[in-house]
Amino acid sequence: MKVYLNGTFVDASKASVSVFDHGLLYGDGVFEGIRSYNGRVFKLQEHLDRLHDSAHAILLKIPLSREALASAVKQSLRVNRLANAYIRLVVTRGPGDLGLDPRKCSEPTVFIIADKIELYPKRLYEEGLELVTVATQRNVPEALNPQIKSLNYLNNILAKLEAITAGFQEAIMLSPSGYVTECTGENIFTVKDRTLLTPPPYIGVLRGITRQTVMDLAARQRLKVREELLTRYDLFNAQEVFLTGTAAEIVPVSKIDGRAIGSGRPGPVTKKLQQAFRQLTRSEGVRY
Repeated sequence: MKVYLNGTFVDASKASVSVFDHGLLYGDGVFEGIRSYNGRVFKLQEHLDRLHDSAHAILLKIPLSREALASAVKQSLRVNRLANAYIRLVVTRGPGDLGLDPRKCSEPTVFIIADKIELYPKRLYEEGLELVTVATQRNVPEALNPQIKSLNYLNNILAKLEAITAGFQEAIMLSPSGYVTECTGENIFTVKDRTLLTPPPYIGVLRGITRQTVMDLAARQRLKVREELLTRYDLFNAQEVFLTGTAAEIVPVSKIDGRAIGSGRPGPVTKKLQQAFRQLTRSEGVRY
């Protein structure tokens, strides 16, 4: 496998960054996870726009234009001969000293990894995923805005560890006020009476690109879609619950905190959205 690193492609075994890189030392950097399907990069422009917005928010100047980044993403897929892949595009502050001062970092580091990914076993897309609510709360937006897709994911990792030690694969994170925010790597939706509800971004939720895609697909199917504050009670009593994310795509949820959701199996709305999403990924995207 070849990895794009600061303008060149190197063997994965030789792809390395400095131990003084502030992305490593302090999580000072931004990233995007992108998917390709059948030789097309899905929602590439949306991902690059979000990357630039995240970088702008932390005063990180990306040394490549959007066009150059898009070209590097496509070339990464071509070099590795991947038609269906997960792409991790990362921009760090770059090497500096052992202090926090980002002005000591002379040049950002840019790398792109294109590889396969399977976030959950195939059977969970057919049977549904069991979730648990954890004690680790979502960071408050006033401390770290969730729209900044930064390299600091320790909040999410702590919640993931809680889920794993409890015997689950994924966790629901609540806000300090007890409202549902998101899972450790996915947005969450409920379905009730042909209405999709999902938590609003201001509560501490990333505006996921798959999240928005699903909202658009639901509107085409004449489903009502609203951003609304949700509690665990709302999740327990939903007819369907599912998660969305670039790596996860659309994952049905069968049980939360021991309570069966609906029939305890993936529901008709979730299945229909999964099908519509698959069709969309087969026809939309930037060819490479």
